Amino acid sequence: MKEIIAIIRMNKVNPTKKALADIGVCGLHAIKVMGRGKIHIDLTVLDNIGATEEIAGIVTDSLAKGSRLIPKRMLTILVQDSEIDKVVNTIISVNKEGNKGDGKIFICPVGDAVRVRTGDRGEAAI
Repeated sequence: MKEIIAIIRMNKVNPTKKALADIGVCGLHAIKVMGRGKIHIDLTVLDNIGATEEIAGIVTDSLAKGSRLIPKRMLTILVQDSEIDKVVNTIISVNKEGNKGDGKIFICPVGDAVRVRTGDRGEAAI
């Protein structure tokens, strides 16, 4: 059993959900997140132009520090080991545009799962 965590662009959530449903994967969670990847910014150039940004009404120089956060969506999907490649390839096929920010996918082991309603455990719970 594995948990697939996919960080994708906001506008790709519905096409990704549809593609996953088409391959028989309907159970997932979508969470609004903010983040950034490994972006190299020449700080001296930004310091010279006084780059600032406003987040939640607070003006900061966080862009100059390279920490501007981009809104994304995080999908979490629990799958059986035999479905990992199919799910990952589907997520890639929908989200890959060949640009920075297309997303990341993490595959994590899950020790156990329990369905609250029935008490089913392990793969029977997913």
